[in-house]
Amino acid sequence: QVQLVESGGGLVQAGGSLRLSCAISGRTFSPDAMGWFRQAPGKEREFVAHIIWSGIVTYYAASVKGRFTISRDNAKNTVTLQMNSLKPEDTAVYYCARFRGGSYSYENNYDYWGQGTQVTVSS
Repeated sequence: QVQLVESGGGLVQAGGSLRLSCAISGRTFSPDAMGWFRQAPGKEREFVAHIIWSGIVTYYAASVKGRFTISRDNAKNTVTLQMNSLKPEDTAVYYCARFRGGSYSYENNYDYWGQGTQVTVSS
């Protein structure tokens, strides 16, 4: 079993910043590629960002590219999502997840998920 715990969500004004963290624990034999997704009220969960095991390669949804940065510290088993220039449309529950293979933007290709952390951006 792998456990993922997100933290760092909260309420912020538009234009502000938040830093989300995902703590990874459990049966992880080697660093896995990880992703962040989000789900806004009444909408389907959508891809936000992805980082490979080494952290060298990252991918972003078009809606967040240039504003969000995903990174990882394998020594601390954490993945971080730095969110800058936040907009009201970024309001959602944010989830980290472990990637198992295939297309990185499809949630079905991730097998373990955290409980989510709420991000609310006021206008």
